[in-house]
Amino acid sequence: MGGAKNCPETPRQKMIGMMYLVLTAMLALNVSTDILNGFRLVDDSMHFTLDATEIRNKEMMQDFQAAAELNEQKNGEWYHKAQLLQQKADSIYNYIEDFKSNIAILADGKDFKKFLEENPGVGARVTNISARDQLDVTAQYALNEGHGEVLKNMFVDYREFLIDLTKSARFPQGEKYTEFQQMFSVAGGVNADGDSITWEQIIFEGMPVGASITVLSKMQLDIRSAQSEMILYLRDQTDAGDIRANKLEAFVVPNSRNVIRGGKYVANIVLAAIDSTAKPDYYIDGQKIGSDGRYEVLATGLGLKKYKGELVLPSAVEGEPPITIPFESDYSVMEPSVTIANTDLNIMYSEYDNKFSISVPGIPNDKVKVSVSGASAQQRSGMWIINPSANAKEVSISVSAEVDGKMQSMGTSKYRVKPKPNPSVYFKTGNSEIESGKVSRNAILNPASTVVASYGPDGLLELKYTVTSFTLMVNNIGTQSNGNKFTKQQIEQLSKLKQGSTINIVDVKVKDEKGVPLKKNIGGIMLILN
Repeated sequence: MGGAKNCPETPRQKMIGMMYLVLTAMLALNVSTDILNGFRLVDDSMHFTLDATEIRNKEMMQDFQAAAELNEQKNGEWYHKAQLLQQKADSIYNYIEDFKSNIAILADGKDFKKFLEENPGVGARVTNISARDQLDVTAQYALNEGHGEVLKNMFVDYREFLIDLTKSARFPQGEKYTEFQQMFSVAGGVNADGDSITWEQIIFEGMPVGASITVLSKMQLDIRSAQSEMILYLRDQTDAGDIRANKLEAFVVPNSRNVIRGGKYVANIVLAAIDSTAKPDYYIDGQKIGSDGRYEVLATGLGLKKYKGELVLPSAVEGEPPITIPFESDYSVMEPSVTIANTDLNIMYSEYDNKFSISVPGIPNDKVKVSVSGASAQQRSGMWIINPSANAKEVSISVSAEVDGKMQSMGTSKYRVKPKPNPSVYFKTGNSEIESGKVSRNAILNPASTVVASYGPDGLLELKYTVTSFTLMVNNIGTQSNGNKFTKQQIEQLSKLKQGSTINIVDVKVKDEKGVPLKKNIGGIMLILN
């Protein structure tokens, strides 16, 4: 019954939080005035969200008040707690608003004070502050004059009040203890020299005015967001969100709107908010059906099938005509079909795990049966892994499904099988794979550079190969490496080459991911020292 599920963090709030963290971190780099202007954008965005949150909180409190007036015994206690919550939230919110205004007045002097007098209700925003790059004003007001410690104590008081509201026999520490401890944490830390510092020093010391105003706006947003969440939480405790029926409606609930020819279309027709002592009569196209509202018809022709009817409910007032509620719906009749999608390729490769997604529209996967000829097949993580044998030329996939308790063929697809291609040779340096062409001296001499065999960064197949040996040809002299890296002798040989020299890597031998050596020669590559 917690309110957290009803008040998730919006994408906009996530964006604001991320921008706030990034811009705060950039302050440590002594950024320019242009970067400080970014705080103006974040501050403006947060005020936009704040305004929306204020409106929503006001509307929720109005609804809560109406529910309390309607049922004081059930809702009055929780509405009173919501009023105390609002008082607490307003108190700290307004203190922060004064906090921002006083910082701005210290920064801009009489100009900003005059601005506040001429624009009542606007408050201190980064947009309206000229000296937003001042570094000592915030520390003076928050640390020297002690207002930061006052704010910290108010945060602690607000946090504990929120947690107390959620305490119960089931959650003696508070249902939202961890959430609010993190949201309103006032923990200190250590500076670069390893000295302990307070929360207010972390937040306000050495902070430009523009950044401070933005941080304080973020605090205000946290206060209002927590208030929204708690209003919803308190409403949940009263069951004030129970659905109240104010009109009658008929609903058609089919098992499925897509029916395979030969199968049955099944639908339940129900009346919302019906009195359990007065059961309705159900009619489809003028014909009365069963008293349980179950409509069943044999699906014969193909295409869209529409139908309509009405529910007839006896009136609760003697002598009054019955209440008639119309409804209409439709369903589709289709030929048996199957969807078979090869997620890797348009064809299959032999001795390779080809991945397939196989499903039948309108049929649960556990009612679908797949048979494959010319290959092995198994299900893995919701996919079908089909591996044709080495000599297979064609693979046939047949699918059937259980419809109304009977197995029915859905279709068959055939695929040509091609031999698995050999990988290509690449010179890998860092994250780059070079098939041929120019390469830097640093890359050639880098001990971490390797010779690899793969299908390249754009390859369709996903197989891992290991190079077991290769021959390096330089100035018609060949030396062998028993691995995928140059030997010390080869690196010494390469270090003596001049720019424009040709380097050939040939006779590359590899083994597959099962450790089986490839019988075919996969070629080599030619590099030019740049």
